[in-house]
Amino acid sequence: MKIHVLVDNHASRDFSAEWGLSLFIESSKNLLFDFGSSDLYIKNAAKLGIDIMSADCFVLSHGHWDHGNGLEHISGKRLICHPEAFIKRYRKDGGYIGLTFGIEEAKRKFELELAREPYMIDENIIFLGQIPSVVDFESKSTNFVKEDGSMDLVMDDSALVFKTGEGLVIISGCAHSGICNTVEYAKQVSGIDRVFAVLGGFHLKGGDRLTERTIDYLMKSNIESIRTSHCTQFDALVQFANAFGSKPFASGMTIEL
Repeated sequence: MKIHVLVDNHASRDFSAEWGLSLFIESSKNLLFDFGSSDLYIKNAAKLGIDIMSADCFVLSHGHWDHGNGLEHISGKRLICHPEAFIKRYRKDGGYIGLTFGIEEAKRKFELELAREPYMIDENIIFLGQIPSVVDFESKSTNFVKEDGSMDLVMDDSALVFKTGEGLVIISGCAHSGICNTVEYAKQVSGIDRVFAVLGGFHLKGGDRLTERTIDYLMKSNIESIRTSHCTQFDALVQFANAFGSKPFASGMTIEL
């Protein structure tokens, strides 16, 4: 399979970057996973010779502006996401971080598939839906709130799981639910214990106990390839590079697995 990085915070030469994530994934089906915050993913895809509308379907990991506002620039495909992806959400300091459009507009623009439970895209690709918290050190606090002021743990943040001959390939958006929770749920849902690769945003700052425990968990899991992106902050990127020799994502990069 191939993973083309259309948008990330960092950029390869001749490509542009923005705060956000978008991936074009070639597997048993072609998927456009997340859309950044603008039309940059379309421009970078063109430089890579990729027609984004050739995707069999679109997948939105969760309803934050930096992963979903790029949807404003396209329409007409099946869009798979959690039903809470379109709620209004804020930082505790009051800044709005949700999408610029709601569920009714999404229904007009796309063939909308709302999945709280695991959703089989095909026999080898699973959209995980809502990821339960089973690891004791993840997804315990948040700086986000919903419109009514209640705590927002971003339970709509999901991931894709690919069954391959080498084991599972797991691709997260931001892993607000916790990347270790995500790996555990992927194994449970797929019935496969062998994890070959974990890639995507891990939502870690670095230099703290959460990052250390996450690295320890992943090291003990004997995962062949770990690649970090977008919402993994610089200190955490350094820790992952030291632990796994992993190179972070950059716009314009193609990863072959």
